[in-house]
Amino acid sequence: MKYFLYILQCYDNYLYTGITSNIKKRLEEHRQGLCPLTKNRGSIKLVYREEFNTRIEAAKREKEIKGWRRSKKLALIDKNILSN
Repeated sequence: MKYFLYILQCYDNYLYTGITSNIKKRLEEHRQGLCPLTKNRGSIKLVYREEFNTRIEAAKREKEIKGWRRSKKLALIDKNILSN
């Protein structure tokens, strides 16, 4: 099973970082307001993702990125623009 680390940008420019094994389902949960941290932040856009072979690897990367300043997260996103 593959795991994904992802970063969402909300309408208010909040950056949300998370992990999942089903990125399509997780994005839909965010869009439906089922996730407390993004529920009241307006529309969301997937701006970054990485794929991992294990949940442990994805969780380590999530912890690393969550410890970064916003400017470093934006630099990561700018280097890897997703075409959705």
